[in-house]
Amino acid sequence: MKVMQRIENKELLENKKPPIGSGSALRANGAKRFDAIILGAGASGLFCALRAGKKGRKVLLLDHSDAPGKKILISGGGRCNFTNTAAASSHYLSRYPEFTKSALARFTPKNFLELLDAHRIPYEEKNPGQLFCKNGSRDILKMLLAEAESAGVELLKGTVVSSVSKSDLFSVVTNRGCFESRALVVATGGLSYPKAGASDFAYRIAEQFAIPRTPCRPGLVGLRFSPSFLARFPALSGVSFFAETRCGKTSFRENILFTHSGLSGPAILQISSYATGDSPISIHLLPRLDLASWLAEDPGIPLVKRLARILPTRFAEAWCNAHAPRRPLSQCTKNEIRSVEENLSAWTPSFSGTEGFSRAEVTVGGIDTKHLSSKTMEARSCPGLYFIGECQDVTGWLGGYNLQWAWSSGAAAGDSL
Repeated sequence: MKVMQRIENKELLENKKPPIGSGSALRANGAKRFDAIILGAGASGLFCALRAGKKGRKVLLLDHSDAPGKKILISGGGRCNFTNTAAASSHYLSRYPEFTKSALARFTPKNFLELLDAHRIPYEEKNPGQLFCKNGSRDILKMLLAEAESAGVELLKGTVVSSVSKSDLFSVVTNRGCFESRALVVATGGLSYPKAGASDFAYRIAEQFAIPRTPCRPGLVGLRFSPSFLARFPALSGVSFFAETRCGKTSFRENILFTHSGLSGPAILQISSYATGDSPISIHLLPRLDLASWLAEDPGIPLVKRLARILPTRFAEAWCNAHAPRRPLSQCTKNEIRSVEENLSAWTPSFSGTEGFSRAEVTVGGIDTKHLSSKTMEARSCPGLYFIGECQDVTGWLGGYNLQWAWSSGAAAGDSL
């Protein structure tokens, strides 16, 4: 390991043109010193780096991948849902929801749009408030890398961190050498989508410096039916319709989608972030109707035929087989009709769990925000140590809110460095 460090440091000394930025002073112990080291060149890390660089800070940005920004590139199906114009603290889950207010107010969706306009990046609004790149996600990544380069940020890709420590300065030992700084920013994300490089690295750093975290679980993720329930609703993969999902006092009205193993779609992804096991998830199948009045109409017509006029036929048939009397409602008792109404307004599938972190878009939970400054993202008990982005206990709704938090939290930390 010592031999590798000596070789890599020699390469850094002889490299007349670093990847981004220009050479920094080499310390007597062989470590290069910076004002700030940022771990993770994803959305929050890149944005933090360019903001700090523009303020004249000497910034080193390290990423373990040879291709930074992988989650940016896959965001929004490759179109990058980069913000939501309605972003506010009410659109985020956290043990301390007030935490997001300061950063969101100081760096807003409008501020990010100004940056896109300066780079002449075209975008469009698909659903209300949800903004996507017209030409694809790569436009956003190119913009961030260009801004970082112009700010003098030094980016080292393919860099694996083997240890982090602190005395007077933070010391980061990597396969590319040893680096020191007065500030260290952890922007390595959460556990969601490990194919894009997700890991528990941020949580291990937090544990090392005695900074608590809340329990983590997959968020914005599909739900799996229990085996017995799946057997009652076979061959529905691909079926989709508008519905309302509920969990406790929270509800969402969007499409749900049947998969080969359960349910997905926007309304399911949204409610999955709130599903802790304390409250069951229920689904209103006909949220646009006054059910009592609708059921009283044409009671002599079989319910399955009436449902098939509104819901996909395959689902209407499977649902009626499982939850409705086989005879017309005109021949049913009041209790039977009431049961049908209750099942239509609060259908409660039996779920065995989620599709897991491998399919989750975000991580719910993370670094406990009670122990971070809401203005700077700095750890209260460890001056100079910052946590930003998805590794925090801050989880946004589907629709651009999580990337907006990456920009806002990154700007808060970058400006304070």
